[in-house]
Amino acid sequence: MYNQVTMIGNLTKDNELKYLPSGSAITNGAIATTHKYKMQDGTQKEEVCFLDFSLFGKSGEIFNQYTHKGSKVMLIGRLVFQQWKAQDGTNRSRHTLSVTEFKFLDGKQDTQNNQQQSQQQNYNAPQQQYQAPQNNIPTIDIDNDIIPF
Repeated sequence: MYNQVTMIGNLTKDNELKYLPSGSAITNGAIATTHKYKMQDGTQKEEVCFLDFSLFGKSGEIFNQYTHKGSKVMLIGRLVFQQWKAQDGTNRSRHTLSVTEFKFLDGKQDTQNNQQQSQQQNYNAPQQQYQAPQNNIPTIDIDNDIIPF
């Protein structure tokens, strides 16, 4: 099976950059996306999806340097299911996005406004796509007639 998710939205908080004991960087953050649709009676509805994400290594450092709360980004990665036991003894779980690629989507005007608001930080986000090193995943040749959907 292939696990790839693409999310386009805005960051809901400032990123958190940490370094593991091995010296590798990890950036954690959260993104919000919306989906608008019309009900049968004609009323407009909007769904909001919040998802935590993480980036590892140099890509995490770059992402952290050029983004902040409210930045519009495209994240591509795989969903990861995490399970843990809470302090009260209950079992907890959640899905997170392990990001392998990202793209900054803020326009030049947005970038200039951000620079004026935050003189001490450099938010001059380049319009480029960064791709993290890929794992060698073998290609599987599957006949379309076999797939049940």
